[in-house]
Amino acid sequence: MSPPTAPVDAARALALAARTFEIEARALQGLAAQLASPAGKAGAAFAAAVQAILGGSGRVVVMGMGKSGHVGRKIAATLASTGTPAFFVHPAEASHGDLGMVLASDIVLALSNSGESDELAALLPAIRRLGARLIAMTGAPESTLAQHAEIVLDSAVPEEACPLNLAPTASTTAQMALGDALAVALLDARGFRADDFARSHPGGSLGRKLLMHVRDLMRSGDAVPRVPPAAPFNELLREMTGKGLGFTAVVDAAGRPLGIFTDGDLRRLIEREAGDLRPLAQLSAGQVMHARPRLVRDDALAVDAAGVMEQHRVTSVLVVDAGGALVGALNSNDLMRAKVI
Repeated sequence: MSPPTAPVDAARALALAARTFEIEARALQGLAAQLASPAGKAGAAFAAAVQAILGGSGRVVVMGMGKSGHVGRKIAATLASTGTPAFFVHPAEASHGDLGMVLASDIVLALSNSGESDELAALLPAIRRLGARLIAMTGAPESTLAQHAEIVLDSAVPEEACPLNLAPTASTTAQMALGDALAVALLDARGFRADDFARSHPGGSLGRKLLMHVRDLMRSGDAVPRVPPAAPFNELLREMTGKGLGFTAVVDAAGRPLGIFTDGDLRRLIEREAGDLRPLAQLSAGQVMHARPRLVRDDALAVDAAGVMEQHRVTSVLVVDAGGALVGALNSNDLMRAKVI
């Protein structure tokens, strides 16, 4: 095929794009209609697939060739990240040793729109001998693959979006959606929660928000500015300036926070005294502190500390242990560096 020499017909390109969306949307609507009734054939098969996977003691082994293989990889990844152990095995590689990755306790989810993929067909007797259960996802319920499967998920579509009705387009969209539907039904049945999802995604933003605790981010030890309530004003300023957090905690003899003094409190005092700092030198930390500071526990989630800051419109919080003693300090910059906010 020679490269095009004329400019792209924008109107035709947009019309084809719109037609693609319409065809693929109709394909998904058709799937939804088939699954609407639990008593219907498609609905019963889907429920049986969910039950089989949920009740299995092994993994879900996803297989597929060509475009179905690409979709299968995504389905396996989605299942694995939502509480269902799964991985993808290439059928051609399975014929040359990788079938050893499949155990009798596993469930094989095989994708093929035609149901006649040679590479998959060659594996069907071996899968049966292994004793692994077979679920087929195919657009041909009477195909070889379907006949060997215990459960058949019908992913048939009326037509492909390809103008030639050849390239897998609507059919792969249907496979992808059916795989997502399986994953969603399974995670719901397992009681899979957001924190479970975060444990599968420790490097992602959700993982950081749901797995990171205040103790992981807080300043601790000598990095936390603190003074007793009897400390003179000058000592309070030195502590606040030296630690560079823009505030200092005021603590009692047991180390429990009594109050906090911030840069904002200092500005308000200076304004009150019209710039004359001499009267301030006579004050103690206990006299100028802001009582009842915002506190968070060191075992709280970092995202909860962010919520406290947002709710009370503050940029810093003091961190205490289970006994109420000051053990750390946290500010919004710490949360931003960790990408919690």
